[in-house]
Amino acid sequence: MRILTRYLLRAHIGPFLFALFALTGILFVNTVARRYQDLAGKGLPLSVVLEVFYLSLPHILALTLPMAVLVAALYAFAQMSADNEITALKASGVSLFRLIMPLVFVAVLFTGFMLWFNDSVLPDTNHRLKNLVADVSAKTPTLQLTEQVINPIRTNDFRTRYWLRAGRIDDETQRLYDVVIYDMSNARKSRTIYADSGAMYLNPAQTDMRLTLFDGVVHEVDEFEQEALQRVFFAQQHVELRGVGTELERRASEHRTDREMSVAMLKAVVDSAQRELARVRSEAQELHLTNLEAVLEGPAGRAAMGDSPAFALDRYDPRTYGRAGGITEGSDEVAYRAALDAQRLANQARTFTDLSNQYRVEYHKKFAIPFACIIFVLLGAPLALRFPRGGVGMVIAASFAIFGIYYMSLIGGESLGDRGTINPIWGPWAPNLLFGLIGLWTLSRIGREKATSRGGGWDDVVYGARRLFSRPFRRRRGTAAAASEA
Repeated sequence: MRILTRYLLRAHIGPFLFALFALTGILFVNTVARRYQDLAGKGLPLSVVLEVFYLSLPHILALTLPMAVLVAALYAFAQMSADNEITALKASGVSLFRLIMPLVFVAVLFTGFMLWFNDSVLPDTNHRLKNLVADVSAKTPTLQLTEQVINPIRTNDFRTRYWLRAGRIDDETQRLYDVVIYDMSNARKSRTIYADSGAMYLNPAQTDMRLTLFDGVVHEVDEFEQEALQRVFFAQQHVELRGVGTELERRASEHRTDREMSVAMLKAVVDSAQRELARVRSEAQELHLTNLEAVLEGPAGRAAMGDSPAFALDRYDPRTYGRAGGITEGSDEVAYRAALDAQRLANQARTFTDLSNQYRVEYHKKFAIPFACIIFVLLGAPLALRFPRGGVGMVIAASFAIFGIYYMSLIGGESLGDRGTINPIWGPWAPNLLFGLIGLWTLSRIGREKATSRGGGWDDVVYGARRLFSRPFRRRRGTAAAASEA
């Protein structure tokens, strides 16, 4: 039996590694394509670009590892069944459940590893990636000038706005010829600088630029006095632009979103939100009782109620408000203030409920996605034994179909759980429950002797689907025939 276990594991290692690297590579290329626009043209060193992609890998691996487990189970068992190895093992008295149990054990190990990975590694890398992307977004692009083009010069203060045009640029000497600078920093004044030539210097930190212009003129027009044109001729003028090529500034932010928290952090936030929600409900109950007692006791109760801290939310003169078309009587005043209190408490309760739902969904996702490794083994192995001659096409089609349904259900359940439409527990766990029941059902069917691995390829899939969808019509025709004979 140890030889058989080792053989089964070796048969799955190759497909698992291939699927893991292939799927990770596909999603990684997609990540590179999405991040390229944010990284390009900012003069970032190669180490920063590689760090962004490196920090994106853990999130990708959290998704592709369960996928690789499914692909490995589908391919390995389909190949063994197509080579009649499953038939030989069954003839030797080996149960199909015995063949699947080693893979279930390995899937349990993968589940434990992913639980640790999602709790210890993934939150920190997500937090570092968010901070790094925010720092990169705050960095202005490195200054790059092109001849015969009006080049925008953006600075880090977002208030100084320059456009520069140079007829010719000498990259070796950093000299500019036939220079025109449009200064739009002041909304009231339009300022244009013309110069015969100029020299460009960058400070050692490559953050600020200094232009020394020669033999030129400055035209300045006020928006409110456009008929007055002011011209200033100069032989030499200095223009300093700060922050045109800012270095990447690392700012460590301590704030974490739900995907940047560990299990303990998420639980602490949920517990805090539940405590606040209980406090709001208790305060609402106390206020409602106070309002009811004040109404029942009449004017004396309303006067005592107005002095209570709980009722001091909105003090005003009801007679003044009444002249504006509002409340005029004391009882109406109580009703109005009670409505304000109820609205305030309802908003607080809604806020804490949404916060609790959001973090509870993320809390259960950290357990539900790793548990998919076990679900995919229970689902993939019987499916591969049922359709052994489907080949690689069957493996790819089944994998993408299961992946699509699983992750669409996961995203939809997460959205419904965040809004409170369903219990936050069901959002992440519903796909596992669905595919787990299907896997157990197919496993029980494939374990029967009459349901051996005799399945074929695509013809069996079409035939099975046709029988499944035509079954209600066959029953209806049978009932109608029996009724006509009677």
